[in-house]
This record gives sequence, C-alpha cells and structure tokens, in this order.
Amino acid sequence: MALQCGIVGLPNVGKSTLFNCLSNAKAQAANFPFCTIDPNVGVITVPDERLNKLAELVHPQKIVPTTVEIVDIAGLVKGASQGEGLGNKFLANIRETDAILHVLRCFDDENVTHVDGSVNPVRDKEIIDYELQLKDLETVESRIAKVQKQAQTGGDKQAKILLEVLLRYKDALEKGKPARTVELTNKDEEKAAHDLFLLTNKPVLYVCNVDENAAISGNRYVDEIHAILAKEKSELLIVAAKIESEIAELDTYDERQLFLQELGLEESGVNRLIKAAYKLLNLETFLTAGPQEVRAWTYLKGSKAPQCAGVIHSDFEKGFIRAEVIKYLDYIRYGSENACKEAGKMNIEGKEYIVQDGDIMHFRFNV
Repeated sequence: MALQCGIVGLPNVGKSTLFNCLSNAKAQAANFPFCTIDPNVGVITVPDERLNKLAELVHPQKIVPTTVEIVDIAGLVKGASQGEGLGNKFLANIRETDAILHVLRCFDDENVTHVDGSVNPVRDKEIIDYELQLKDLETVESRIAKVQKQAQTGGDKQAKILLEVLLRYKDALEKGKPARTVELTNKDEEKAAHDLFLLTNKPVLYVCNVDENAAISGNRYVDEIHAILAKEKSELLIVAAKIESEIAELDTYDERQLFLQELGLEESGVNRLIKAAYKLLNLETFLTAGPQEVRAWTYLKGSKAPQCAGVIHSDFEKGFIRAEVIKYLDYIRYGSENACKEAGKMNIEGKEYIVQDGDIMHFRFNV
C-alpha cells in the first residue's frame, strides 16, 4: 500500500536531517537552500511493540513489520505558487503525496542561516500555508469556470454537487483558510472533493524542530504554534532533529535507549513521528502469527474483512469465506491460538466485519 507522507517546509528548517533520521537513505543535509532538488523517498519501518511480544509466544522464524513511505521535498519559498525558487517542482511533488509533515524551525542557531533572516515559525507556517492556498484557489477558480454553466443550465446532478463544493472551497480559501476546514455533508460531496486533489485538503502534522533543551516540553516558539493550531484541524509533534540524528548513528538498541534516558525521553521522536505519520494516512495494522512469521499488515481504517484479506493476496479476497479473529490482548493473556480458542476468545467473522487495529487474523478462503 504505497501511501506517502511528504516532508515540507522552508529551506534549512531541518527537513533533510529529519528524513535522514527516519530513513536509511541519506539525503544531502547542507546549510543552504534547495540542496534537496529531487524528492528523496524512504521506506520506513513502523515501530510496533506488539510484534515482539507475539514473537516471544510464537517463536517464529522471522518478524515482518509494516512500512510507510516518507518523501523529502525541496524547500519552498515565498512566491512558490507563481513559480519562485523551485515552486512548481515543489507543488507537483507535494500533490502526489497523501499527507503532509510540515517541519517548522523552532530553535535558535546563528550558524544555521534562515532564508528570511530570522527565526519565526508562525511566519514560516503562514508562508507555506499561503502558497498552498493560492495554488488551490487557482485550481478551484479554474474548475468553477469549467463546471458553472454545466451545473446551472443542464440537468447534471454531479456538476451541481461539484459546483457547490467548489464555491465553499473558494470562500474558505479567500478567507485564508485551508480546504480541510470546509465541512462536507455527504459521500457525493466527499467524492467531488477528493477528485479535486487540493493541496490544503491533505491531512497535515506540524513538526516543531527544537534544540536539545526543548525536546521534552517545547519552548516559546512551540507555544506560539500550539495557539494557532487550536483553530485548525491539525496536530503538532515536537522533535529535536539534531539529537535524533545523533541517536540514529548509535550502533545498538541499548545505546540508543541509554541516550534517550539521559535526555529524559521514553521514546525517540523519530518513532513517535513514524507512528503519527502512519495514523495521519488513516492507516491501521492487523497481525498474523504463526511458526513461519509474525507479521504486521497495513490497511485503511474502516476496511472490512475481505478487503484486509486482499492485502495478503487477491485470492484471499476473491474467495473469502470467513475470518478467525483473536484480539491482541486476549492472545497475550492466554498465550497461544489454541488457548484462545479453548477460552472462547476466537471469533468467527463474516464479510461485514470491520477490522480493528491489532486484530490477529486467520482467513479462510476458497478459489
């Protein structure tokens, strides 16, 4: 399931440093704008403690975690919607992603230049938001011009729905609000909105890149962003990218954990960010457990059992008969599949079952 999160932000805010922490791919991290020209794509393993706990019980030959794709995109500058800097390339790359990780510089360092001369994450956020909104407004106005006559003079129901959605988006964008703040009332409107592929309709997580001293509780820059996001449909995560890059260089898990403990952190910012990106993409995980492997499988939240069976193999979905489901906590409590079955903790589910995160599943099918 090749869904992607794109890392965006102004030049020199720590995007490539963060990407290097996340991925084994080593993007160039340099103290000048546009050192990332072509987007770097990293396939990132999603941390899931449940896999190790299941493996302790099952003793499989291997453990297979799930993954998510992260794309490091060139820095954007003011005027990008009109093609300034690498604006057109930036906008094309971000349009192809499914969600956005917007990195904001929330640290002072005179040795790291800022494209606008000073550290001001609120201003930086507004620059990128404004450029994306301008591009979306251009898209919306172009579509209105094409569909307006068709909706007003013809009997095309879909055109009327699309026009209504477009006009609401236009109103929001002209007020400086992202498209994601527009409330849609039914599935027809949701489909019309999805087909527009608006940049500001993508889910976004703001990542405040701080120094070591602010890694736990943040700082005044983070507080300023918090105050703004209270009004938007967006969340915030604090990460100290420079420290995270040092942690990533350590050879062993124990060394990394010791470093985190010295900083007062229970979990690395990278792990928290990967999990947040996974959630941002509306993804969840079901599990399979057997002597050959304990494995995590990615599915879209809200999927039914046959769709999840199809994640493993298309034949599983085509010939779906039923799913045998054990809840993760029950499996850990009773210690094995047979023990769960004897305790009545294995449920037999049909085609309408909506899979839950952490379900341990075995599919029965016939093709």
